[in-house]
Amino acid sequence: MLIGITLLFLVLFLFLPLVAVFVEAFRKGTEMFFAAFKEADALSAIKLTFIAAGISVPLNMVFGLAASWCIAKFNFPGKSLLLSFIDLPFAVSPVISGLVYVLLFGAQGWFGPWLREHDIKIIFAVPGIVLATIFVTFPFIARELIPLMQAQGSEEEQAAVSLGANGWQTFWRVTLPNVKWALLYGVILCNARAMGEFGAVSVVSGHIRGETNTLPLHVEILYNEYNFVAAFACASLLALLALVTLALKAIVESKFSTSQSAAENP
Repeated sequence: MLIGITLLFLVLFLFLPLVAVFVEAFRKGTEMFFAAFKEADALSAIKLTFIAAGISVPLNMVFGLAASWCIAKFNFPGKSLLLSFIDLPFAVSPVISGLVYVLLFGAQGWFGPWLREHDIKIIFAVPGIVLATIFVTFPFIARELIPLMQAQGSEEEQAAVSLGANGWQTFWRVTLPNVKWALLYGVILCNARAMGEFGAVSVVSGHIRGETNTLPLHVEILYNEYNFVAAFACASLLALLALVTLALKAIVESKFSTSQSAAENP
């Protein structure tokens, strides 16, 4: 009975909505489906989505590695505070985080007059979208790495240092190989969230068509204009990216489990 209830829930709330997206996308044929991606606004939205993800994910990867290494391998004042800050985007609504950037960098914000004097645009421009995306996605990689690094301890790093390895050699040859699958897993989750982020990006983008609309925002605009086929076509692209992410996630989880089992049972 429990298995049946679980499967029924998955079908009703996950599988059927996903199928409905693709059915509606192809409702008027493949020609109308592909025509939705030929529009300049759609191409701009896709490009901006990849730009935001392409900038935020590598930066979060560097931050996640550095923060995880510090937290898991060293003791220092403010360690608990750093952990709390890492979890902050999980506790704060994405809309609130976007509003914070508006209050900081908007025309009437703290730094707004200075930015205006120097002709620097952050809000309602690409930099604001990137900043908002970085904020909502930066916990994902760090939160995947910290528990693993803490469980692994620092004995191998200490052994490497005692044998004459410097900090970079220890990191590249000992620490990074031990966490590579967890790192890749975190990158996949971070990338999925970056491409699908709506709330924070919606606040800072200004919804300027062809300039500051990411793909989720473009879907909303098309739907509000009753252009359902184009809206569902673009939504199907996001759904397809989600499915690819799930497949990569499953592969990485399998590799990660295998590597852990090999480490525990040499």
